[in-house]
Amino acid sequence: MKIGIVGTGNVGCACAMAAVARGSAHTIVLVNRTRKTAEAVATDLRYGVPLGRKLDVFDGDYDDLKGAGVVLITAGVNEKTGGATDRNDPRGRLKLLDKNAEIYRDIVTRIVAAAPQAVLVAVTDPPDPLADVARAICPQASVLSTGTYLDSLRFRVHLGKYFGVDARSVEAQVIGDHGTTQVFLWSSARVGGVPVAALLASRKDSLDALRAKLEQEVRYANITIIEGHDASQYGIGIVSVRIAEMILNNERAVIPIGSYQANLGVTLSLPSVVGRGGVVEVLTPEMSDQERNGLRRSAQSLRNALDGLSSVTRSAAAARV
Repeated sequence: MKIGIVGTGNVGCACAMAAVARGSAHTIVLVNRTRKTAEAVATDLRYGVPLGRKLDVFDGDYDDLKGAGVVLITAGVNEKTGGATDRNDPRGRLKLLDKNAEIYRDIVTRIVAAAPQAVLVAVTDPPDPLADVARAICPQASVLSTGTYLDSLRFRVHLGKYFGVDARSVEAQVIGDHGTTQVFLWSSARVGGVPVAALLASRKDSLDALRAKLEQEVRYANITIIEGHDASQYGIGIVSVRIAEMILNNERAVIPIGSYQANLGVTLSLPSVVGRGGVVEVLTPEMSDQERNGLRRSAQSLRNALDGLSSVTRSAAAARV
């Protein structure tokens, strides 16, 4: 089993570290615009490999992606460099789309030429429309985005903290886009099988107050992290590698992940069965009217972003299926 990681900036390095620490694949190949950078990262990681599962981690060019089952695409301008750290800007990560779409146009064809059977996972922000750009460039490719998997974990962690329980005992999902219009499924959120709304009522706590506070914390968690550490990288690194494992091992795990939704015309996240071919099946959760309307707004926001791509990338976006 082989994982390719294209881009060895902060997020690419976090993905590589997670893959080595978890022993996610027999082979991990790092590709970067500057080969020397990828070589340095691979060398550094190799010195720790003897303490874990036997695997090979090395730097390479696009041709070295041959045989990869999954390629994580992390190349591009990040939020801090791209000026996407203003909580009052409704575009959020979408501000990075034009520039990163140009970068994807340059690299996606090379990836698919080298590894035509690989599942491509758009990790770069904003991942959902970039998955659509990648699919437009290479319609034959299987393309996912990391979507709202990390947002859902953040939702669970914050709920666990509020109720004083292990986040693994919390069932809660965020769907839609990985951005400012993401949708929190409060109606189905549960702690140990007990609806969150019922727990709050028993405590005489306000759902509206918790919703306002927690959604703000989760929606802008990346900015809070960047303000303290310049880059939000470790959580997404672990999440991206976990997605790669689900694909390589044909786990058929159910997670909220971004895939193309024909009825909505864009890539966004819904609970999905993930296996060797990528998303095997999309599950439609029960939603309140408010949540359903929120999902439509999220899709519209993504459609608007794609329609607004600059002329450099518009031709690729127009070809999306």
